[in-house]
Amino acid sequence: MIRFIDVYKEYDNGTKALKGVNMRVDDGEFVFLVGPSGSGKSTMMKLITGEISPTEGKLMVNGYSLNNISPKQIPLMRRTLGIVFQDFRLIEKKTVHENLSFAMRAIGASNRDMRKRIGYVLRLVGLEEKAHQYPGQLSGGEQQRVAIARALVNNPNMIIADEPTGNLDPSRSLEIMMLLERINELGTTILVVTHEMNLVNKFAKRVVTIQEGRIISDETGGYYHGEKI
Repeated sequence: MIRFIDVYKEYDNGTKALKGVNMRVDDGEFVFLVGPSGSGKSTMMKLITGEISPTEGKLMVNGYSLNNISPKQIPLMRRTLGIVFQDFRLIEKKTVHENLSFAMRAIGASNRDMRKRIGYVLRLVGLEEKAHQYPGQLSGGEQQRVAIARALVNNPNMIIADEPTGNLDPSRSLEIMMLLERINELGTTILVVTHEMNLVNKFAKRVVTIQEGRIISDETGGYYHGEKI
């Protein structure tokens, strides 16, 4: 669950990145956040993950108030989120399995839990046969599937995918979005940040459009910038 309530963000250099943003994402939703470069998408992501704080307004993420969250609570809040990046950010010297077990060890998971959970998520993303390969041995689409598996492995409430198809060709991009859709159908909330209009409009999902720090539309049904494909 995410709640932006009249959120403003002004950076120290005077840049007014957000100008009164109101947005609500409920548990179980699939939402695209779209807009041109410099529109405020990245600022919203940094706010959600607790990297920065709002200048004004209220922000709630999965039961945590990010206006007055303590440094000790930030890691706990981040455990409720799984983050997928455009550039994968896998550990090149670790196998697929080791990348996932590394993420689970970071929160103190037992070996038994790791065996059970890693097997499950690798089957879910279709990579169970690649468990002992290294990222450099995989295609870009496969590496992004590993990144999604890593985001899922600690069973977060929500996955935030920040331009997850930016480095992929159209057919692999479609596969990644279909995988995220399936994960959503299994109960995980999905928020995808992207500027790829054609891809967004292949899915009849909720689309929130931000421009110049303000949300200008919030539609369900494959809308991007007021146009329906």
